[in-house]
Amino acid sequence: MNLADIFIHWKAIVEIAILWLVIYQVMLFFEGTRAIQLVRGIALILVAFFFFQKLGLERLDWLFRNFFATSVIALLIIFHPEIRQGLARLGQRNIFMSAMAEEELDQMLKEITKAVESLSGYKIGALIAIEMHDPLSGYLESGVLLDAKVSSELIQAVFTPNNPLHDGGLIIRRGRIASAGALFPLVQRQDIDRIFGTRHRAALGLSEETDAVIIVVSEERQDISLVYRGRLHTNLSHENLFLKAKEIIKARK
Repeated sequence: MNLADIFIHWKAIVEIAILWLVIYQVMLFFEGTRAIQLVRGIALILVAFFFFQKLGLERLDWLFRNFFATSVIALLIIFHPEIRQGLARLGQRNIFMSAMAEEELDQMLKEITKAVESLSGYKIGALIAIEMHDPLSGYLESGVLLDAKVSSELIQAVFTPNNPLHDGGLIIRRGRIASAGALFPLVQRQDIDRIFGTRHRAALGLSEETDAVIIVVSEERQDISLVYRGRLHTNLSHENLFLKAKEIIKARK
């Protein structure tokens, strides 16, 4: 094998590595949204198209070249809302959570878990969103803006029945309560169990558009849930809620 052949082989390896890196980063970006289906489909087509070209399979190459152009346009139209939301988040990343020391994070989560355990015991519903990298600015403005220390007493007061703010969501930003009574988008999926009410659907809806960590207390079943990236973790004890939330937040720093 001469030097030219070695160069060609290394060039192919580098091209494959770059292709996989780009696909992986795009899939991470759209993780937890309906658009991930589009990304996976395009990724498979790209990989097949790449290997058909490298292997010199001209007929399959021609077929996929024409199929790819039409199918991508159709998929882009179908998933236009999800792609628009994803692109809107691009460049809006923040470092709110990364600036928080571990001791502050532990204290914040202890206050939240203490509050939701008490609310659950009294059959009082709650919806709490912890802002991560994706900013929740638009949702903040839909509620009453606050700037208060996270405390179990204040969280319980916000969700006390007959309080004007108890039906909305509470948003925590930079380790402080930033808004209460905020409105979150309801999930559009049709596969959600009917036992889950508006709070759970709002939590899932917000989790599909942002990377917020969302905590829900059900007033009917008294269970505590955590929602992240479209995944619903139910029937958590306050200890498990603390550990799960901390695991996610530390992994996202």
